[in-house]
Amino acid sequence: MKLPIFIADAFTARAFRGNPAAVCLLENELEEDMHQKIAREMNLSETAFIRKLHPTDNFAQSSCFGLRWFTPASEVPLCGHATLASAAVLFYKIKNMNSTLTFVTLSGELRARQAEDGIVLDLPLYPVYPQDFHEVEDLIKTAIGNTLVQDICYSPDTRKLLLRLSDTYNRSFLENLKVNTENLLQVENTGKVKGLILTLKGEPGGQSRSFDFYSRYFAPWVGVAEDPVTGSAHAVLSSYWSQQLGKKEMHGRTALYQFLFLPNSKLVFLLICTIPLKM
Repeated sequence: MKLPIFIADAFTARAFRGNPAAVCLLENELEEDMHQKIAREMNLSETAFIRKLHPTDNFAQSSCFGLRWFTPASEVPLCGHATLASAAVLFYKIKNMNSTLTFVTLSGELRARQAEDGIVLDLPLYPVYPQDFHEVEDLIKTAIGNTLVQDICYSPDTRKLLLRLSDTYNRSFLENLKVNTENLLQVENTGKVKGLILTLKGEPGGQSRSFDFYSRYFAPWVGVAEDPVTGSAHAVLSSYWSQQLGKKEMHGRTALYQFLFLPNSKLVFLLICTIPLKM
């Protein structure tokens, strides 16, 4: 069995930078256990599998495909950077003729469209709800010790816990914070939490661009200690910070990457740059 597999560096314009994802094009159905075996062999934070929905479909001409994502440990319901990588492979490597692609996924239909300066993803906008501190106190203490937490929210759709750190901290503090992910699986093993978001209100940029919020993301529950940037986490962050700041257009930043978010009632439009591909 031969399968074409690409590695795409998402959220960068330079090879060997950014957040890599593997993309596998499936001409035919794959045995179910092979998805996980391939993802484990690739050993990247995500491996995406694009499949044809009908026998007559063509990767260069069709506009709608099935899409699944696997970490080395398990299948996940949504992955933004692997969706971007999938769209980039079809647009730039396979030369798909369409300007917009639709992916049928566990999170519904997702769209990726070509823009002048990159690819725009339409991701679900996931609401968050207040989370009682005492229910997650052990998780918080294990992860970040006595770091001051200003707000705690939970996204039931994604099973992500969002911790907003105190506004007294700055971006440098968040980027250099040592987070203990090794023991989180022992502390939280109920299945309620599958990802931990640390976020911080942005600062005035002075001479450079100002950002509305900063973030880091951790998911040891699915085999990813820390992900440099995660689309599904930003689908939660956009919902939270849009409410907090009263904005419908925001600039967010992780430790390495920056993004423009345009959330509406159901979707967040994520504008990102083109990405290089490696065979």
